[in-house]
Amino acid sequence: MAQTTQRAMPQPKRGNRGGIDTGPRNLELDLQNPDLLAPPATDYGTIPNLKFSMSMAHTRMEEGGWTREVTQRELPVATQLAGVDMKLNPGAYREMHWHKQSEWAYVLEGSCRIGAVDQEGRTFLDDVQRGDLWFFPKGVPHHIQALDEGVEFLLVFDDGMFSENSTFMISDYFAHTPRSVLAKNFGWSPELLAKLPEREKYIFDGQVPPALESDKLVSPTGDVPRTFKHRMLAETPERFEGGSARVVDSTRFAASNAISAALVEIDPGGMRELHWHTTDDEWQYYISGTGRMGVFAGSGMNRTFNYQAGDVGYVPFAYGHYIENTGKEPLVFLEMFRNPRFEDISLSQWMANTPPEVAAATLNQDRATIEALPHTKPRITR
Repeated sequence: MAQTTQRAMPQPKRGNRGGIDTGPRNLELDLQNPDLLAPPATDYGTIPNLKFSMSMAHTRMEEGGWTREVTQRELPVATQLAGVDMKLNPGAYREMHWHKQSEWAYVLEGSCRIGAVDQEGRTFLDDVQRGDLWFFPKGVPHHIQALDEGVEFLLVFDDGMFSENSTFMISDYFAHTPRSVLAKNFGWSPELLAKLPEREKYIFDGQVPPALESDKLVSPTGDVPRTFKHRMLAETPERFEGGSARVVDSTRFAASNAISAALVEIDPGGMRELHWHTTDDEWQYYISGTGRMGVFAGSGMNRTFNYQAGDVGYVPFAYGHYIENTGKEPLVFLEMFRNPRFEDISLSQWMANTPPEVAAATLNQDRATIEALPHTKPRITR
């Protein structure tokens, strides 16, 4: 029985390479990462770790919800972007606050109300639900409140060293400002000042807000000129043989002037084609399904990583890569970039639009093989 169980277990072995692991091991991690345990023969060299799961991150629990984050501290290669997974219970608040960094968000489940006031006193208030985005420019104060079903969302910030534990919160500001200064600034009595919280509230319970229209205020300077909300799932996706993609950058969501993104859905057996990006590193968040990513770093170096729901992936600037669905359900994930424009280079499109004899001679292929490649970008293949 023991020998049968051992044979059924994943092992660091491919063909005549490797061997049986009879020592201590974390079987669950080995099962989740088969291409790390027994890498493809094409993997070679040293590449930084490009994966960290939100499930491995510390969870900060508050009365109204919880939050966890993957930053450069958890994933050292991720220098350009950091991400936060946050849950608010029905009616709960993420208190009034602001950041040094821009905030991009994607609603994973549920719905919430978001509000902000810009430097001219112009207001924004709207409700968002699953598949919606929001974007708040750096320094712009804002708040988030869950609606009656609660909400879970992904936040992405344009700084790998960002932390949710180091934001500017209004309750914290009041607690560390002399009462005499607050009284002079707001004209408040000592009785009112005595009610102020003594420390930050961060996430806390509240009542589900009223209907949106009854909650809106009219500012003398009007509304913000560009909405901070975008309905990503309302975008018509680009459809390909192996899946679909929705790209949202500043050309479609004008307020998002620091971060662009793509929502990718790969069918079983499909693959995000061999490609790379011309502007910045890529930060990924896997929403559902299972897949693997092969990353080429040049100089013969290549590494393969496996991903599933809740994992964060990362690809350094200009590294070639593909993402393949290895499961029986769609693989859904977000690609995000610290750039207002989304740009990628398709390997097959580059080859197809170069004189065919060049690629044919380089790859030892005949001219007809190269000429058969698609001249348009096949982002997802099968």
